Amino acid sequence: MTCKLSLATLDQVKATASVPAYSRAQLSAGIVHFGVGNFHRAHQAVYLDDLFNEGHDHDWAIIGAGVLPSDTAMREKLAAQDFLTTVVEQDNNRTAARVTGPMIDILKVGDINTTVETLADPKIRIVSMTITEGGYFIDASGSFNPAHPAIVEDGRNPAAPKTVFGFIVAGLKARQERGIQPFTVMSCDNIPHNGKVTQNAVVGLAKLSDPAFADWIRANVSFPNSMVDRITPATGEREINIARDDFAIEDNWPVFCEEFKQWVMEDNFPAGRPKLEKAGVQFVPEVAPYEHMKIRILNGGHAAIAYPAALLDIHFVHEAMEHPLIRAFLAKLEKDEIIPVIPPVPDTDLNAYFDLIERRFANPKIGDTIPRLAQDGSNRQPKFILPSTADRLARGEDIVGLSLVSALWCRYFHGTSDSGQKIVFNDASAERLQAAAIKAKDDPSAFLVFDDIFGEVAKSELFRKRFAHALRTLWSQGTAKTLELYLQNKLTS
Repeated sequence: MTCKLSLATLDQVKATASVPAYSRAQLSAGIVHFGVGNFHRAHQAVYLDDLFNEGHDHDWAIIGAGVLPSDTAMREKLAAQDFLTTVVEQDNNRTAARVTGPMIDILKVGDINTTVETLADPKIRIVSMTITEGGYFIDASGSFNPAHPAIVEDGRNPAAPKTVFGFIVAGLKARQERGIQPFTVMSCDNIPHNGKVTQNAVVGLAKLSDPAFADWIRANVSFPNSMVDRITPATGEREINIARDDFAIEDNWPVFCEEFKQWVMEDNFPAGRPKLEKAGVQFVPEVAPYEHMKIRILNGGHAAIAYPAALLDIHFVHEAMEHPLIRAFLAKLEKDEIIPVIPPVPDTDLNAYFDLIERRFANPKIGDTIPRLAQDGSNRQPKFILPSTADRLARGEDIVGLSLVSALWCRYFHGTSDSGQKIVFNDASAERLQAAAIKAKDDPSAFLVFDDIFGEVAKSELFRKRFAHALRTLWSQGTAKTLELYLQNKLTS
């Protein structure tokens, strides 16, 4: 017999899953988190759940917030189960479910007054976010874009914000006016120097309406950098059914994830923070080496395998890793071109780290999908792939494999796989990318016109040459043969 997840059914849930060892009545909010998606619930919320279970810091519970229609849908799903989440951790040799409870509310999307007042509450000492790589209004160089229409609108109407950064500015303004210490702003997204990027967005937006206040933010508000890591697929009917059938829990939107998780962070929280080191978070003086490693090797690896797998009609990530050409392509790319341009990381063997990444990608239980990896490439390529390309070019080194990744992405955006199956895109720039990819079949340079994506890399004669040759080979010989040529060191013109 199954039971619907709620605070009232936790005693029943204990039969198949671990449940919070703390009472929800013991919790009070210390964090507002924007973007209550799967990754947040599998990562930050789990670390806090671990901490609360040990009896620590019950005044650091989470209130969720958001600005998108999807945030409204998530609120409805979670409110119906008292904001509890079933987290199913899946490893090659282990599967286990737990119910987490550090979130005590989610604010209604569009309720500006309540959201700003919550941000102004002195009890709120951290505002965090997982809003995806595309939510930071940055260009290919990583600079904040004040001309984005959403930012322009919030700049004109700071009292009626519609973006996450607009709400943060409004909340900080209310605290300044009331003499309340500012909260710390903490990004949990996969962006190099995510704290600095977040600061640029908040300060840049504030500057549009109140330059003096922007200066106050820069001088008084902390934006710690962090590196976050846990493979967390999207939820669908498969995950809902497994939670019900294997664990007897009816959860409106359970989270499935790998067992591995990592969080490395700067200890820069003037308003205080929970004792997350007791839950396994690494606090370090400098996050950059860790994030550089993770973004280039793991996220870059995901981006590298996504498009050849899609072109070969492969749906699951572990199936891509079972394909000998794709797995060998990933290994050669990482070891020949990506890892050599990553600076040393304290107490870390980069090749051993990649070996761990390979095992994680190959986990058959996690159910991660190629469509998830392939989505939002217009934001992910400039952050995960093209920086390695730029670094190698700056060092005068070849970029055969990295150019092939870009060519595979272009070939993918033509819209059909090698077998002729239609590809469904999930990218805000899909229309312009597909139009350019169609032109690029005859003129490869047509895909390299997007300065906001390729930046200075597209001006490199070597990159343009390697990209063009790889793309023409993909069209003339197909994905599998092109990968073979690369592995044989024969993909050069």
